[in-house]
Amino acid sequence: MSFGSFSSFREAIIHRSRDNLLRPYPWQTTCYPAAALLAGLLTAQIIAALQVYLSNISLYNSLSAIAQAGYLPIPNQQTMEHLREPIPAVYGGLFFTLSTGAGISLLSFAAAWVWDRGFSRNPLSLVPLLLVWAGAIVAVNWKGISPMATAYFAVIPAVVFWITLRQMPLQGPGTGWPSALVHLTAIILLASLWAPQLNNDIFLDFRDRLLLSNAFGAKINDFYYRYTLYPAEVFKSLDQKLLKTASLDSIEKKPLKALLQAKLLRHDYLPMEGKEEVDLKISESGGDLIFENKGEAILRTTPRDFLAAPAKGLRRFSLETDRYPFFRQFTYYSLLMGFPVTLYLFLYSILLFPLTRCVGPGTAVGTAVVLCVLSGILLLMPLWSGSGGDTEKGHPDRLLTSGRWQERVAGLKTIRQKRMDVSGFPSYQRMLASPHIPERYWLAKALSVNRGPETHEDLLRLLDDPSPSVVCMAFQSLGRRGDPRAIPEILNRIQTSDHWYPQWYAYRALKELGWRQGGLKQANNRIDNPLMEAYK
Repeated sequence: MSFGSFSSFREAIIHRSRDNLLRPYPWQTTCYPAAALLAGLLTAQIIAALQVYLSNISLYNSLSAIAQAGYLPIPNQQTMEHLREPIPAVYGGLFFTLSTGAGISLLSFAAAWVWDRGFSRNPLSLVPLLLVWAGAIVAVNWKGISPMATAYFAVIPAVVFWITLRQMPLQGPGTGWPSALVHLTAIILLASLWAPQLNNDIFLDFRDRLLLSNAFGAKINDFYYRYTLYPAEVFKSLDQKLLKTASLDSIEKKPLKALLQAKLLRHDYLPMEGKEEVDLKISESGGDLIFENKGEAILRTTPRDFLAAPAKGLRRFSLETDRYPFFRQFTYYSLLMGFPVTLYLFLYSILLFPLTRCVGPGTAVGTAVVLCVLSGILLLMPLWSGSGGDTEKGHPDRLLTSGRWQERVAGLKTIRQKRMDVSGFPSYQRMLASPHIPERYWLAKALSVNRGPETHEDLLRLLDDPSPSVVCMAFQSLGRRGDPRAIPEILNRIQTSDHWYPQWYAYRALKELGWRQGGLKQANNRIDNPLMEAYK
Protein backbone atom coordinates (compact mmCIF):
# COMPACT_ATOMS: atom_id res chain seq x y z
CA MET A 1 0.00 0.00 0.00
CA SER A 2 1.43 3.35 -1.03
CA PHE A 3 1.61 6.29 1.35
CA GLY A 4 -1.12 8.07 -0.64
CA SER A 5 -3.56 5.16 -0.47
CA PHE A 6 -2.78 4.67 3.24
CA SER A 7 -3.56 8.35 3.91
CA SER A 8 -6.80 8.07 1.92
CA PHE A 9 -7.78 5.01 3.95
CA ARG A 10 -7.08 6.87 7.20
CA GLU A 11 -9.06 9.93 6.07
CA ALA A 12 -11.99 7.74 5.05
CA ILE A 13 -12.09 6.18 8.53
CA ILE A 14 -11.89 9.57 10.27
CA HIS A 15 -14.53 11.01 7.93
CA ARG A 16 -16.80 8.07 8.67
CA SER A 17 -16.35 8.55 12.42
CA ARG A 18 -17.24 12.26 12.15
CA ASP A 19 -20.31 11.43 10.09
CA ASN A 20 -21.34 8.90 12.72
CA LEU A 21 -21.44 11.63 15.35
CA LEU A 22 -24.07 13.49 13.35
CA ARG A 23 -26.40 10.53 12.77
CA PRO A 24 -29.27 9.83 15.22
CA TYR A 25 -28.68 7.53 18.16
CA PRO A 26 -30.77 4.37 17.63
CA TRP A 27 -31.61 2.50 20.84
CA GLN A 28 -31.28 -0.85 19.07
CA THR A 29 -27.51 -0.44 18.72
CA THR A 30 -27.04 -0.33 22.51
CA CYS A 31 -27.18 -4.12 22.45
CA TYR A 32 -24.11 -4.39 20.25
CA PRO A 33 -21.84 -5.82 23.03
CA ALA A 34 -24.09 -8.88 23.27
CA ALA A 35 -24.10 -9.27 19.48
CA ALA A 36 -20.31 -9.11 19.24
CA LEU A 37 -19.75 -11.44 22.20
CA LEU A 38 -22.35 -13.89 20.94
CA ALA A 39 -20.54 -14.09 17.61
CA GLY A 40 -17.33 -14.83 19.50
CA LEU A 41 -18.98 -17.52 21.60
CA LEU A 42 -20.54 -19.18 18.55
CA THR A 43 -17.15 -19.20 16.83
CA ALA A 44 -15.57 -20.66 19.96
CA GLN A 45 -18.24 -23.37 20.13
CA ILE A 46 -17.48 -24.50 16.57
CA ILE A 47 -13.76 -24.71 17.34
CA ALA A 48 -14.33 -26.33 20.73
CA ALA A 49 -16.70 -29.00 19.43
CA LEU A 50 -14.19 -29.99 16.75
CA GLN A 51 -11.30 -29.91 19.23
CA VAL A 52 -13.11 -32.11 21.76
CA TYR A 53 -14.28 -34.51 19.04
CA LEU A 54 -10.74 -35.02 17.73
CA SER A 55 -9.53 -35.54 21.30
CA ASN A 56 -12.32 -38.04 21.92
CA ILE A 57 -11.41 -40.08 18.84
CA SER A 58 -7.76 -40.14 19.89
CA LEU A 59 -8.76 -41.23 23.40
CA TYR A 60 -11.07 -43.90 22.00
CA ASN A 61 -8.24 -45.40 19.95
CA SER A 62 -5.95 -45.38 22.97
CA LEU A 63 -8.57 -46.96 25.26
CA SER A 64 -9.36 -49.62 22.67
CA ALA A 65 -5.70 -50.63 22.60
CA ILE A 66 -5.62 -50.60 26.41
CA ALA A 67 -8.66 -52.89 26.59
CA GLN A 68 -7.25 -55.25 23.95
CA ALA A 69 -4.05 -55.56 25.97
CA GLY A 70 -6.08 -56.81 28.92
CA TYR A 71 -5.98 -53.67 31.06
CA LEU A 72 -8.95 -51.99 32.67
CA PRO A 73 -9.96 -48.93 30.57
CA ILE A 74 -11.47 -45.82 32.15
CA PRO A 75 -14.08 -45.03 30.96
CA ASN A 76 -15.15 -48.65 30.56
CA GLN A 77 -15.88 -50.29 27.23
CA GLN A 78 -19.57 -49.48 27.46
CA THR A 79 -19.04 -45.77 28.15
CA MET A 80 -16.12 -45.25 25.79
CA GLU A 81 -18.41 -45.85 22.83
CA HIS A 82 -19.81 -42.36 23.47
CA LEU A 83 -16.41 -40.94 22.55
CA ARG A 84 -17.24 -41.54 18.88
CA GLU A 85 -20.55 -39.68 19.07
CA PRO A 86 -20.89 -35.96 18.24
CA ILE A 87 -23.13 -35.01 21.20
CA PRO A 88 -20.42 -35.36 23.92
CA ALA A 89 -18.11 -33.22 21.77
CA VAL A 90 -20.75 -30.51 21.32
CA TYR A 91 -21.76 -30.46 25.00
CA GLY A 92 -18.19 -30.86 26.19
CA GLY A 93 -17.14 -27.99 23.95
CA LEU A 94 -19.37 -25.67 25.95
CA PHE A 95 -16.72 -25.72 28.68
CA PHE A 96 -14.18 -24.06 26.38
CA THR A 97 -16.82 -21.79 24.87
CA LEU A 98 -17.82 -20.37 28.25
CA SER A 99 -14.25 -20.06 29.51
CA THR A 100 -11.61 -19.63 26.80
CA GLY A 101 -14.12 -18.36 24.26
CA ALA A 102 -15.63 -15.88 26.69
CA GLY A 103 -12.21 -14.58 27.74
CA ILE A 104 -10.93 -14.07 24.19
CA SER A 105 -14.23 -12.55 23.04
CA LEU A 106 -14.23 -10.09 25.92
CA LEU A 107 -10.64 -9.00 25.32
CA SER A 108 -11.28 -8.63 21.58
CA PHE A 109 -14.40 -6.56 22.21
CA ALA A 110 -12.48 -4.31 24.62
CA ALA A 111 -9.68 -3.86 22.07
CA ALA A 112 -12.15 -2.84 19.34
CA TRP A 113 -13.95 -0.46 21.68
CA VAL A 114 -10.72 1.26 22.78
CA TRP A 115 -9.51 1.53 19.20
CA ASP A 116 -12.75 3.21 18.17
CA ARG A 117 -13.43 5.41 21.18
CA GLY A 118 -9.86 6.11 22.26
CA PHE A 119 -7.99 6.29 18.94
CA SER A 120 -10.77 7.14 16.44
CA ARG A 121 -9.80 4.01 14.45
CA ASN A 122 -6.38 5.38 13.58
CA PRO A 123 -4.63 2.57 11.61
CA LEU A 124 -1.25 3.28 13.27
CA SER A 125 -2.70 2.76 16.73
CA LEU A 126 -3.73 -0.71 15.62
CA VAL A 127 -0.11 -1.89 15.63
CA PRO A 128 0.17 -2.47 19.43
CA LEU A 129 -3.07 -4.46 19.37
CA LEU A 130 -1.76 -6.61 16.52
CA LEU A 131 1.46 -7.25 18.46
CA VAL A 132 -0.51 -8.41 21.50
CA TRP A 133 -2.59 -10.66 19.25
CA ALA A 134 0.55 -12.17 17.71
CA GLY A 135 2.09 -12.59 21.16
CA ALA A 136 -0.90 -14.62 22.34
CA ILE A 137 -0.62 -16.92 19.32
CA VAL A 138 3.11 -17.40 19.97
CA ALA A 139 2.45 -18.13 23.67
CA VAL A 140 -0.14 -20.81 22.96
CA ASN A 141 2.36 -22.59 20.67
CA TRP A 142 5.47 -22.00 22.79
CA LYS A 143 5.71 -25.61 24.03
CA GLY A 144 4.71 -27.15 20.71
CA ILE A 145 2.41 -26.49 17.79
CA SER A 146 -1.24 -26.75 18.86
CA PRO A 147 -3.49 -26.11 15.82
CA MET A 148 -6.84 -26.28 17.63
CA ALA A 149 -5.71 -24.13 20.56
CA THR A 150 -4.26 -21.66 18.05
CA ALA A 151 -7.63 -21.45 16.27
CA TYR A 152 -9.23 -19.85 19.35
CA PHE A 153 -6.67 -17.04 19.44
CA ALA A 154 -6.47 -16.61 15.67
CA VAL A 155 -10.13 -16.71 14.62
CA ILE A 156 -12.22 -15.41 17.54
CA PRO A 157 -10.45 -12.00 17.85
CA ALA A 158 -10.89 -11.34 14.13
CA VAL A 159 -14.61 -12.19 14.25
CA VAL A 160 -15.38 -10.20 17.41
CA PHE A 161 -13.26 -7.20 16.38
CA TRP A 162 -14.95 -6.96 12.99
CA ILE A 163 -18.51 -7.34 14.30
CA THR A 164 -17.90 -4.89 17.14
CA LEU A 165 -16.75 -2.21 14.71
CA ARG A 166 -19.70 -2.87 12.40
CA GLN A 167 -22.30 -2.80 15.18
CA MET A 168 -20.80 -0.13 17.40
CA PRO A 169 -23.22 2.84 17.70
CA LEU A 170 -22.41 6.46 17.15
CA GLN A 171 -21.05 8.34 20.10
CA GLY A 172 -24.05 9.43 22.10
CA PRO A 173 -25.63 9.00 25.54
CA GLY A 174 -24.48 5.77 27.13
CA THR A 175 -21.87 4.90 24.49
CA GLY A 176 -18.71 6.84 25.38
CA TRP A 177 -16.09 6.87 28.12
CA PRO A 178 -18.50 7.97 30.91
CA SER A 179 -20.64 4.91 30.23
CA ALA A 180 -17.54 2.70 30.17
CA LEU A 181 -16.46 4.06 33.56
CA VAL A 182 -19.93 3.28 34.96
CA HIS A 183 -19.64 -0.33 33.75
CA LEU A 184 -16.08 -0.61 35.04
CA THR A 185 -17.17 0.68 38.45
CA ALA A 186 -20.04 -1.81 38.56
CA ILE A 187 -17.76 -4.72 37.62
CA ILE A 188 -15.13 -3.70 40.21
CA LEU A 189 -17.86 -3.43 42.85
CA LEU A 190 -19.16 -6.91 42.07
CA ALA A 191 -15.61 -8.28 41.99
CA SER A 192 -14.87 -6.78 45.42
CA LEU A 193 -18.01 -8.41 46.81
CA TRP A 194 -17.24 -11.81 45.30
CA ALA A 195 -13.49 -11.77 46.00
CA PRO A 196 -13.78 -12.75 49.71
CA GLN A 197 -15.61 -15.90 48.60
CA LEU A 198 -12.76 -16.94 46.27
CA ASN A 199 -11.14 -19.69 48.29
CA ASN A 200 -10.51 -23.39 47.79
CA ASP A 201 -14.17 -24.15 48.49
CA ILE A 202 -15.71 -21.52 46.21
CA PHE A 203 -16.79 -24.03 43.57
CA LEU A 204 -18.16 -26.43 46.19
CA ASP A 205 -20.06 -23.62 47.93
CA PHE A 206 -21.37 -22.37 44.60
CA ARG A 207 -22.53 -25.87 43.71
CA ASP A 208 -24.09 -26.64 47.10
CA ARG A 209 -25.88 -23.34 47.66
CA LEU A 210 -26.69 -22.11 44.16
CA LEU A 211 -27.03 -25.27 42.08
CA LEU A 212 -27.99 -28.18 44.31
CA SER A 213 -30.48 -26.09 46.27
CA ASN A 214 -33.00 -26.28 43.39
CA ALA A 215 -34.12 -28.74 40.71
CA PHE A 216 -32.90 -26.65 37.76
CA GLY A 217 -29.47 -26.17 39.33
CA ALA A 218 -29.25 -29.90 40.03
CA LYS A 219 -29.76 -30.58 36.33
CA ILE A 220 -26.91 -28.17 35.51
CA ASN A 221 -24.74 -30.00 38.04
CA ASP A 222 -25.58 -33.39 36.50
CA PHE A 223 -24.83 -31.97 33.06
CA TYR A 224 -21.42 -30.85 34.32
CA TYR A 225 -20.61 -34.29 35.74
CA ARG A 226 -21.80 -36.02 32.58
CA TYR A 227 -19.78 -34.00 30.06
CA THR A 228 -16.90 -32.18 31.79
CA LEU A 229 -14.31 -34.97 31.45
CA TYR A 230 -14.47 -34.84 27.66
CA PRO A 231 -12.98 -31.32 27.39
CA ALA A 232 -10.70 -31.95 30.37
CA GLU A 233 -8.91 -34.69 28.42
CA VAL A 234 -8.07 -32.19 25.67
CA PHE A 235 -5.42 -30.25 27.57
CA LYS A 236 -4.31 -32.48 30.42
CA SER A 237 -0.61 -33.11 30.86
CA LEU A 238 0.46 -36.76 31.04
CA ASP A 239 0.74 -36.45 34.82
CA GLN A 240 -2.91 -35.42 34.96
CA LYS A 241 -4.22 -38.20 32.72
CA LEU A 242 -5.59 -41.28 34.42
CA LEU A 243 -4.14 -43.83 31.99
CA LYS A 244 -1.12 -43.52 29.72
CA THR A 245 0.37 -45.95 27.20
CA ALA A 246 4.01 -46.99 27.08
CA SER A 247 6.30 -49.16 24.99
CA LEU A 248 9.24 -51.20 26.24
CA ASP A 249 9.74 -53.16 23.03
CA SER A 250 13.21 -51.67 22.56
CA ILE A 251 14.44 -52.87 25.96
CA GLU A 252 16.31 -56.14 25.43
CA LYS A 253 17.45 -56.92 29.00
CA LYS A 254 14.60 -58.90 30.54
CA PRO A 255 15.36 -58.07 34.21
CA LEU A 256 15.51 -54.35 33.40
CA LYS A 257 12.37 -54.59 31.30
CA ALA A 258 10.51 -56.29 34.15
CA LEU A 259 11.60 -53.61 36.61
CA LEU A 260 10.63 -50.79 34.28
CA GLN A 261 7.28 -52.44 33.65
CA ALA A 262 6.54 -52.63 37.37
CA LYS A 263 7.45 -49.00 37.93
CA LEU A 264 5.42 -47.80 34.95
CA LEU A 265 2.35 -49.78 35.98
CA ARG A 266 2.49 -48.25 39.43
CA HIS A 267 2.16 -44.83 37.79
CA ASP A 268 -0.47 -45.98 35.28
CA TYR A 269 1.83 -46.01 32.26
CA LEU A 270 0.55 -49.22 30.69
CA PRO A 271 3.16 -51.17 28.65
CA MET A 272 1.79 -52.13 25.23
CA GLU A 273 3.40 -54.72 22.96
CA GLY A 274 3.73 -53.92 19.29
CA LYS A 275 2.01 -50.51 19.50
CA GLU A 276 3.85 -47.69 17.76
CA GLU A 277 1.82 -44.67 18.90
CA VAL A 278 2.23 -44.47 22.66
CA ASP A 279 2.61 -41.67 25.18
CA LEU A 280 6.01 -42.91 26.34
CA LYS A 281 8.56 -45.04 24.53
CA ILE A 282 11.66 -46.13 26.45
CA SER A 283 14.75 -47.34 24.63
CA GLU A 284 18.40 -47.95 25.54
CA SER A 285 21.42 -46.07 24.22
CA GLY A 286 24.92 -46.39 25.62
CA GLY A 287 23.67 -47.74 28.92
CA ASP A 288 21.17 -44.89 29.36
CA LEU A 289 17.40 -44.85 29.02
CA ILE A 290 15.91 -42.59 26.36
CA PHE A 291 12.35 -41.40 26.96
CA GLU A 292 10.57 -40.53 23.71
CA ASN A 293 7.24 -38.95 22.84
CA LYS A 294 5.92 -38.84 19.26
CA GLY A 295 9.32 -39.79 17.90
CA GLU A 296 11.18 -37.06 19.78
CA ALA A 297 13.73 -37.77 22.52
CA ILE A 298 12.55 -35.91 25.60
CA LEU A 299 14.61 -37.22 28.51
CA ARG A 300 17.84 -39.14 29.03
CA THR A 301 18.63 -40.84 32.33
CA THR A 302 20.31 -43.91 33.78
CA PRO A 303 18.34 -47.01 34.78
CA ARG A 304 19.48 -46.64 38.38
CA ASP A 305 18.38 -43.00 38.64
CA PHE A 306 14.98 -43.67 37.14
CA LEU A 307 14.27 -46.81 39.18
CA ALA A 308 15.31 -45.01 42.37
CA ALA A 309 12.85 -42.15 41.76
CA PRO A 310 10.43 -43.04 38.95
CA ALA A 311 7.84 -40.44 40.01
CA LYS A 312 10.38 -37.67 39.63
CA GLY A 313 11.48 -38.85 36.19
CA LEU A 314 7.93 -39.29 34.91
CA ARG A 315 6.93 -35.89 36.28
CA ARG A 316 9.81 -34.29 34.40
CA PHE A 317 8.85 -36.19 31.24
CA SER A 318 5.27 -34.97 31.61
CA LEU A 319 6.42 -31.39 32.07
CA GLU A 320 8.59 -31.50 28.95
CA THR A 321 5.81 -32.96 26.79
CA ASP A 322 3.07 -30.63 28.06
CA ARG A 323 1.91 -28.41 25.18
CA TYR A 324 -0.92 -26.65 26.99
CA PRO A 325 0.38 -24.73 30.06
CA PHE A 326 -0.57 -21.31 28.66
CA PHE A 327 -3.89 -22.56 27.29
CA ARG A 328 -4.82 -24.11 30.67
CA GLN A 329 -3.94 -20.95 32.60
CA PHE A 330 -5.84 -18.76 30.18
CA THR A 331 -8.87 -21.05 30.38
CA TYR A 332 -8.80 -21.00 34.19
CA TYR A 333 -8.67 -17.21 34.47
CA SER A 334 -11.25 -16.85 31.73
CA LEU A 335 -13.58 -19.05 33.76
CA LEU A 336 -13.00 -16.92 36.87
CA MET A 337 -13.17 -13.49 35.21
CA GLY A 338 -14.05 -13.64 31.51
CA PHE A 339 -17.23 -15.66 31.90
CA PRO A 340 -18.75 -13.53 34.72
CA VAL A 341 -18.03 -10.25 32.87
CA THR A 342 -19.49 -11.71 29.66
CA LEU A 343 -22.58 -12.77 31.61
CA TYR A 344 -22.83 -9.24 33.02
CA LEU A 345 -22.76 -7.70 29.53
CA PHE A 346 -25.40 -10.13 28.24
CA LEU A 347 -27.67 -9.34 31.17
CA TYR A 348 -27.05 -5.62 30.65
CA SER A 349 -28.07 -5.87 26.99
CA ILE A 350 -31.20 -7.87 27.84
CA LEU A 351 -32.26 -5.34 30.45
CA LEU A 352 -31.40 -2.35 28.27
CA PHE A 353 -33.60 -3.56 25.43
CA PRO A 354 -36.97 -2.80 27.14
CA LEU A 355 -35.66 0.11 29.24
CA THR A 356 -34.73 2.20 26.19
CA ARG A 357 -38.37 2.05 25.10
CA CYS A 358 -39.55 3.53 28.39
CA VAL A 359 -36.94 6.12 29.35
CA GLY A 360 -34.11 8.11 27.80
CA PRO A 361 -30.79 6.44 26.83
CA GLY A 362 -28.83 7.82 29.79
CA THR A 363 -31.44 6.76 32.36
CA ALA A 364 -31.80 3.36 30.68
CA VAL A 365 -28.06 2.71 30.90
CA GLY A 366 -27.90 3.68 34.58
CA THR A 367 -30.95 1.59 35.49
CA ALA A 368 -29.64 -1.45 33.61
CA VAL A 369 -26.27 -1.22 35.37
CA VAL A 370 -27.92 -0.97 38.80
CA LEU A 371 -30.10 -4.01 38.05
CA CYS A 372 -27.02 -5.98 36.95
CA VAL A 373 -25.26 -5.14 40.23
CA LEU A 374 -28.34 -6.15 42.22
CA SER A 375 -28.51 -9.45 40.31
CA GLY A 376 -24.88 -10.16 41.19
CA ILE A 377 -25.60 -9.43 44.85
CA LEU A 378 -28.66 -11.70 44.82
CA LEU A 379 -26.51 -14.56 43.48
CA LEU A 380 -24.00 -13.89 46.23
CA MET A 381 -26.49 -13.90 49.09
CA PRO A 382 -26.71 -17.72 49.43
CA LEU A 383 -22.92 -17.82 49.77
CA TRP A 384 -23.03 -15.07 52.40
CA SER A 385 -25.69 -16.94 54.34
CA GLY A 386 -23.46 -19.98 54.39
CA SER A 387 -20.33 -18.20 55.59
CA GLY A 388 -19.47 -16.49 58.79
CA GLY A 389 -18.91 -19.37 61.10
CA ASP A 390 -21.56 -22.04 60.57
CA THR A 391 -19.10 -24.54 62.00
CA GLU A 392 -18.60 -22.42 65.10
CA LYS A 393 -22.26 -22.20 66.14
CA GLY A 394 -22.15 -25.15 68.47
CA HIS A 395 -21.44 -28.85 68.95
CA PRO A 396 -21.80 -30.96 65.79
CA ASP A 397 -24.65 -32.86 67.43
CA ARG A 398 -26.70 -29.66 67.66
CA LEU A 399 -25.87 -28.77 64.05
CA LEU A 400 -26.82 -32.23 62.79
CA THR A 401 -30.27 -31.97 64.41
CA SER A 402 -30.93 -28.51 62.98
CA GLY A 403 -33.99 -27.92 60.83
CA ARG A 404 -31.84 -26.24 58.17
CA TRP A 405 -29.91 -28.49 55.84
CA GLN A 406 -27.21 -25.82 55.51
CA GLU A 407 -26.41 -26.16 59.22
CA ARG A 408 -26.46 -29.96 59.02
CA VAL A 409 -23.93 -29.74 56.18
CA ALA A 410 -21.83 -27.40 58.35
CA GLY A 411 -21.94 -30.04 61.09
CA LEU A 412 -20.80 -32.75 58.67
CA LYS A 413 -17.90 -30.54 57.55
CA THR A 414 -16.87 -30.09 61.20
CA ILE A 415 -17.04 -33.84 61.81
CA ARG A 416 -14.89 -34.51 58.78
CA GLN A 417 -12.33 -31.84 59.71
CA LYS A 418 -12.04 -33.22 63.25
CA ARG A 419 -12.05 -36.84 62.00
CA MET A 420 -14.97 -37.79 64.22
CA ASP A 421 -17.17 -40.87 63.80
CA VAL A 422 -20.33 -39.59 62.15
CA SER A 423 -22.17 -42.86 62.76
CA GLY A 424 -22.11 -42.15 66.50
CA PHE A 425 -24.58 -39.28 66.16
CA PRO A 426 -28.31 -40.04 66.57
CA SER A 427 -29.30 -38.21 63.38
CA TYR A 428 -26.91 -40.23 61.23
CA GLN A 429 -29.45 -42.67 59.79
CA ARG A 430 -31.89 -39.91 58.83
CA MET A 431 -29.22 -38.13 56.83
CA LEU A 432 -28.69 -41.20 54.64
CA ALA A 433 -32.15 -40.62 53.21
CA SER A 434 -31.96 -36.82 53.14
CA PRO A 435 -33.71 -35.20 50.15
CA HIS A 436 -30.87 -32.64 49.97
CA ILE A 437 -27.98 -33.66 47.70
CA PRO A 438 -25.31 -31.57 49.54
CA GLU A 439 -26.21 -33.30 52.80
CA ARG A 440 -25.78 -36.78 51.31
CA TYR A 441 -22.60 -35.60 49.56
CA TRP A 442 -20.94 -34.39 52.77
CA LEU A 443 -22.17 -37.45 54.66
CA ALA A 444 -20.43 -39.69 52.13
CA LYS A 445 -17.31 -37.56 52.56
CA ALA A 446 -17.50 -37.78 56.37
CA LEU A 447 -17.76 -41.60 56.19
CA SER A 448 -14.15 -41.78 55.00
CA VAL A 449 -13.04 -41.78 58.66
CA ASN A 450 -15.15 -44.58 60.14
CA ARG A 451 -14.15 -48.11 59.15
CA GLY A 452 -16.92 -50.14 60.76
CA PRO A 453 -18.80 -52.82 58.76
CA GLU A 454 -22.14 -51.05 59.22
CA THR A 455 -20.90 -47.81 57.66
CA HIS A 456 -19.28 -49.83 54.85
CA GLU A 457 -22.76 -51.03 53.91
CA ASP A 458 -24.05 -47.47 54.09
CA LEU A 459 -21.36 -46.33 51.66
CA LEU A 460 -22.36 -49.13 49.27
CA ARG A 461 -25.91 -47.86 49.55
CA LEU A 462 -24.72 -44.36 48.62
CA LEU A 463 -23.10 -45.81 45.50
CA ASP A 464 -26.65 -46.20 44.18
CA ASP A 465 -27.50 -42.55 44.82
CA PRO A 466 -29.15 -40.78 41.85
CA SER A 467 -26.70 -37.88 42.13
CA PRO A 468 -23.26 -38.47 40.56
CA SER A 469 -21.78 -36.03 43.11
CA VAL A 470 -22.76 -38.35 45.96
CA VAL A 471 -21.61 -41.48 44.14
CA CYS A 472 -18.18 -39.96 43.50
CA MET A 473 -17.74 -39.11 47.19
CA ALA A 474 -18.84 -42.59 48.23
CA PHE A 475 -16.10 -44.08 46.01
CA GLN A 476 -13.56 -41.62 47.40
CA SER A 477 -14.43 -42.58 50.97
CA LEU A 478 -14.16 -46.30 50.19
CA GLY A 479 -10.65 -45.65 48.94
CA ARG A 480 -9.61 -43.55 51.93
CA ARG A 481 -10.90 -46.07 54.47
CA GLY A 482 -8.10 -48.37 53.31
CA ASP A 483 -10.10 -51.62 53.39
CA PRO A 484 -9.00 -53.76 50.40
CA ARG A 485 -12.15 -55.88 50.77
CA ALA A 486 -13.92 -53.11 48.86
CA ILE A 487 -11.85 -53.78 45.72
CA PRO A 488 -14.14 -56.46 44.16
CA GLU A 489 -17.23 -54.29 44.66
CA ILE A 490 -15.51 -51.24 43.15
CA LEU A 491 -14.29 -53.26 40.15
CA ASN A 492 -17.80 -54.58 39.61
CA ARG A 493 -19.22 -51.06 39.79
CA ILE A 494 -16.72 -49.82 37.22
CA GLN A 495 -17.66 -52.58 34.81
CA THR A 496 -21.41 -51.92 35.09
CA SER A 497 -21.38 -48.11 35.34
CA ASP A 498 -22.55 -45.95 32.44
CA HIS A 499 -21.10 -42.72 33.87
CA TRP A 500 -17.50 -41.68 33.26
CA TYR A 501 -17.12 -39.40 36.30
CA PRO A 502 -17.95 -42.03 38.98
CA GLN A 503 -15.71 -44.50 37.13
CA TRP A 504 -12.89 -41.97 37.39
CA TYR A 505 -13.37 -41.69 41.16
CA ALA A 506 -13.75 -45.46 41.49
CA TYR A 507 -10.43 -46.02 39.74
CA ARG A 508 -8.69 -43.57 42.05
CA ALA A 509 -10.20 -45.44 45.01
CA LEU A 510 -8.78 -48.69 43.66
CA LYS A 511 -5.33 -47.12 43.50
CA GLU A 512 -5.60 -45.91 47.10
CA LEU A 513 -6.49 -49.45 48.16
CA GLY A 514 -3.31 -50.82 46.55
CA TRP A 515 -4.83 -52.26 43.39
CA ARG A 516 -2.67 -52.11 40.27
CA GLN A 517 -3.28 -52.66 36.57
CA GLY A 518 -2.17 -56.10 35.44
CA GLY A 519 -2.84 -56.81 31.79
CA LEU A 520 -3.18 -60.33 30.48
CA LYS A 521 0.50 -61.18 30.91
CA GLN A 522 1.12 -59.41 34.22
CA ALA A 523 -1.54 -60.74 36.56
CA ASN A 524 0.09 -59.85 39.85
CA ASN A 525 2.51 -57.06 38.88
CA ARG A 526 4.99 -58.24 41.52
CA ILE A 527 8.75 -58.13 40.94
CA ASP A 528 11.09 -59.99 43.22
CA ASN A 529 13.37 -57.72 45.22
CA PRO A 530 16.64 -59.40 44.08
CA LEU A 531 16.09 -58.05 40.57
CA MET A 532 16.13 -54.53 41.92
CA GLU A 533 19.51 -55.05 43.51
CA ALA A 534 21.21 -55.17 40.11
CA TYR A 535 20.25 -51.54 39.49
CA LYS A 536 20.88 -50.07 42.93
